[in-house]
Amino acid sequence: MINIHAAQSVGSTLPSPEARLRDAVTQLEGVFVEQLFKAMRETVPQDGLTSGGAGEEIFTGLMDQHLAATVPAGWEHGLADALTRQLQGRLGRDAGAAAAGDALGAARSATAAGDATRPVDHTTGRIPR
Repeated sequence: MINIHAAQSVGSTLPSPEARLRDAVTQLEGVFVEQLFKAMRETVPQDGLTSGGAGEEIFTGLMDQHLAATVPAGWEHGLADALTRQLQGRLGRDAGAAAAGDALGAARSATAAGDATRPVDHTTGRIPR
């Protein structure tokens, strides 16, 4: 049997848009750093004596993943900080645009329904009845 109260409490603990943005840019920063280390490693010449084969490739891939998770944490002003500053302004504007879009959509549907002569409440975007 499903506990409805537990399901409702889980839905109420969704992270804020700012927290989701921070998580996304931190993950992007990690991917960037991992690719950076991988590209740097490919510039080192390989000779037959030090080549470890598939085992070395697996180890260096795992090491690059670990470094990508830990190295950016030590950066004072990293890529994640810059992206967060750049994109945070869009969070507020996108929410405002969505609300404006809802009001515009309500006005358009009222016009299509023949209620064009009735005034639209601009705070809610609805036609008072």
